[in-house]
Amino acid sequence: MEGHTQTQTHTQKEKEKNSRSGPHTRLIDAMIEYEKGCPHRVGHFLKVYGYAKTIGELEGLEADERFVLETAALVHDIGIKPSLEKYGASDGSYQELEGPAAARATLEALGFDAPVVDRVCWLVGHHHSYADIDGRDHQILIEADFLVNIHEGEMGGTAIRSVRDKIFKTKAGRRFLETIYGHLLEG
Repeated sequence: MEGHTQTQTHTQKEKEKNSRSGPHTRLIDAMIEYEKGCPHRVGHFLKVYGYAKTIGELEGLEADERFVLETAALVHDIGIKPSLEKYGASDGSYQELEGPAAARATLEALGFDAPVVDRVCWLVGHHHSYADIDGRDHQILIEADFLVNIHEGEMGGTAIRSVRDKIFKTKAGRRFLETIYGHLLEG
């Protein structure tokens, strides 16, 4: 009986903690659980979230658009896990196919509003599509992802220059790229 009381108390404390936490805190918690055993992917989505949040604020996005952007940054690579399970690979095209359903399930379970869920799922399904960028949230998500991928993929100067010239459009994103990777852009 005492063990049951301790479990019940722990569950009650967990519910109280979650009721005081913001939606992104709860989403981070859920995504860490989702990516259990994969510290690289946890670190990746947290870094993309940090860049997306900062660029969104510096670029003056309205609160609602920033909320969607930040939410998308946290789940943008949620399609990797089902892609690996289904295809044995996690190429961007597979992530775009499998990610929206996984994002929808996670966001709906956490009580995110339908319009937010719909836009985030669209962004997850297009975060590797660079030809037709649709909206500032899409632009910034892609830039934030590249800021992290350049480092994680150990891109060289030629590739970084190409990404800068073809992809980066925001002032803050370009400034971050040039400040962080400027030494690789020379030459």
